[in-house]
Formats: sequence, structure tokens, C-alpha cells
Amino acid sequence: MDAEKLIRFSPLNVLPHHQRLLSGLVCGLDLFVILGLLWMTAFAVDSVSADGLMVLSTLLVLIVPTIFQRIGRYTFQPAIPPKLDYTRIWLGWGLVIAVVLFLGYMSHIVYVPSRVVRLWFVLSPLGLALLNPVISGPLQQRISGDYSRTAIIAGTGDMSQRVADQLCQSPKSGIKFCGYFADRKTDPEACRPLIGYLDELPDFVRRSRIDVVYITLPLGEEAVISDLILALQDTTACVYFVPNLMMLNLMQARVHNLNGLPMIAVWEVPFSQVQAWVKRGIDFAIAALISIAISPLMILIAIAVKLSSPGPVLFKQQRYGLNGDNIIVYKFRSMRVMEDGEKVTQATQGDSRVTQVGAFLRRTSLDELPQFINVLQGRMSLVGPRPHAVAHNEHYRKLIQGYMLRHKVKPGITGWAQVNGYRGETATLDKMEKRVEYDIHYLNHWSLWLDIKILLRTALVFFNHQNAY
Repeated sequence: MDAEKLIRFSPLNVLPHHQRLLSGLVCGLDLFVILGLLWMTAFAVDSVSADGLMVLSTLLVLIVPTIFQRIGRYTFQPAIPPKLDYTRIWLGWGLVIAVVLFLGYMSHIVYVPSRVVRLWFVLSPLGLALLNPVISGPLQQRISGDYSRTAIIAGTGDMSQRVADQLCQSPKSGIKFCGYFADRKTDPEACRPLIGYLDELPDFVRRSRIDVVYITLPLGEEAVISDLILALQDTTACVYFVPNLMMLNLMQARVHNLNGLPMIAVWEVPFSQVQAWVKRGIDFAIAALISIAISPLMILIAIAVKLSSPGPVLFKQQRYGLNGDNIIVYKFRSMRVMEDGEKVTQATQGDSRVTQVGAFLRRTSLDELPQFINVLQGRMSLVGPRPHAVAHNEHYRKLIQGYMLRHKVKPGITGWAQVNGYRGETATLDKMEKRVEYDIHYLNHWSLWLDIKILLRTALVFFNHQNAY
């Protein structure tokens, strides 16, 4: 495969880790101030229905991060202290008020006394303005210089040295430079610290859990670059290809930069920190509401499972989560066995291990309901690549190119592959390859609208028992 076909350009402006963390913290503080003032004002000024406050609070959690992100409140330049001017606060808050009033007028489902609203409208921007000294002062100092990610460089020469210099001279980037990997023909004394050679790099990344790999090899070494990128697909590291500066005019692609040094993102997390916060907030809110609503059904299912065959109600299985970390995923037990070892056999049609109650649960996907608990715990998301058993992961990562890329995000209760017909048994390799293809498509085209679209399509196919045994 040609090297240029392997390189995927990220559509997002990826900030260094400490800047993305700062964006998330500022967003969280904004919501804390706005919601805190709303509830305090409501109880101090007038008696307000808790239901009305909950609906309004949920609405604010959805719209405030989106609007403030659009006006640039959460956009910080790398290694530059944030400058949050008060104009953006008033502009953003004005837009929030307009949306709240419009939705309230159109829906008539949110009622909060006018005295509370008027006072809250004035107090909230004042509270947000008081955050500026905190954000630009102690918080920035606390985050700066925190080496939360590790990086290595594949290649030697002038470009490699420039990347290393930028990393070492930019402690605020939050990335710690560990060393080089070079061709075996390279003189070990020519680049220090030399960790090893290129053929050893993928294994080192897996063992040492390296977060970032910068590839600085010349474009003429296409075969080496291609092999290296293919091998790194079996890791969860973020990979950047740093091209020769003279070649940039020949490349029609969007690039990122490290303090002015351009580089091309090969793989990255598909959403920013703020978007991750919004996704997590939506996950938690919806999962909490659904868990409350389905609790009677879950109790009935638990009783049915317990009476159908000996064994526990829940089946707890180790699976790979975000960045390939092991997580425990819950399901209602649908089989007479509890397989969670080095060999896990997928259920097939007419499988004797499946109980009568379990067969119904699997056909209707009701056995997946306990995974809403995983969402509340933060181990899973409502939408994302479905988690596979650890044994299946270790098997397929050796057979399917890019298989481990699906672990750049949290696994989901439902996913793009599932709503396109790839759920349940994957009896052949080509079926699993197709499922992974849909998962990678989800990563490359992620948006909140796509998540909503998948949830709506999931509701339509919920009772479709195709491929679910």
C-alpha cells in the first residue's frame, strides 16, 4: 500500500495536551458557575419547581459549551497563556440567553419565575468574569510544565533534531521527549539519546505505552515509512508524520504545527477536549435517565435470568477500553458458561450454551442493558466501537490492519457498524474486517450529530435479531 494512502489527516486543530486540559477545565468551571448561580438564585428569590430547573440545567449543559467554543472562549494557542477577554463572555452569554428564551417560548416546557431569570441573567456573566484571574494565573501555572505525555522520534538528521529541540524548549506542551529510533546504519554517537532502531520501535511503543510518535524520515524512504505506519497501527499511540519543509507546497493537506514547525497528523483523537466533555455530559445525562426508566424492566430480567439456570445474574467480562486499557463490561448472563479467558467462542445460531431466556435477551439486545452502568462509570460511551472480548482483540489485531485504532475512543453500547448490520456473530474474517472498517469511518467522521443519528437508528433496529444469537 502506498504511504500516502496510509496517512490520514486529522480534521481538527489538535492542541497540546495541557491546552486541551485547560479548555476542558474552563468549560467545567463555566458550567459550575452558571448552574450554581441558577440554583442558588432560584431558592433564594422564589420557590421554583425542581423539574423546571433540571430541564433548564440539562439544556444549559448542551448549549453553553457549544456556543462558547464557537466564539473562541476555549481556544488557546500552544504555549501562550490564555487571554479571556470580557467581550467574549458577554457575547457568548447573550447568545445563550437568546437560545434559552427561544427554546422556552417554542416548547413551553421550562418555567422559571421572571424575577429569578432576570437576576440570574445578570449574575452569571459577572461570575464568569471573575474566573479570568483564576484561569490566566494559578491554573495556567499548575498545568504548565506537566509532562503528561511521552514522545519518541523515528529518524535522525536535521528535521529530527528540530522536532526534538522544539519539544525540549516547550515544557508547556506537556510532552516529554524520550529519545530517537534510527536506521541500523546510523552511527549511535550521531544522535543522543538513541533508544534503539526502527524495527524495534513498534514493540517499544507497546511495552512503554508511548503516547506520541513523530516520524521524520525522508519521503524517499517510502517503504520504511509504510512499514512503520502499518506496525504502529497495532498500538494506541498518536502518530505524526513531519515532512520536509520544502515539500509542503506539494502537499494539498491541512497540517498542524509545534511552535511553527509543521507536521501532518496521521492518527489522533477524533474530538477535542471540550467536545469530549460535551459527549461525556450527554452520555451521563441520557444514561441516568434511561437507567431510572428501565429499572423495573431490569429487575424483571434479573429475576428471569436467576430462575432460568444456575449462576450469577450479571456476566462480567474483561474487554479493551479507551487506549487499550482493560475494563469490566456488564451484561445480563445469557449462557450457562462464563467464558472470559484466552479462548472465547462466539455464540452461533442454535448454540446449546445459550439459555431460553438468554436467547430472547440476545435477540432483542436486552442483555446489553447493564452497560448503561458502564456509561455512568465513564468506562463506556453511548456511541462508539463495540468492545470485544480480550481474546478476540488479541486474535484480530494480528489479522486486521488498523484494528487497534478503534480503541482511540471509549467503546460504545451501540456504534456505526452495528446500525449498518454488523452486530452479533462475525463468523468470517471479512465480516470482522467490515466491522472495523465502519468503526474507523466513525472515528474519521465523528460529530455530535453522527452520534445522535446512530442513537436514532439504534432505536429503529433494536428488535431486529439479525446476527444476534
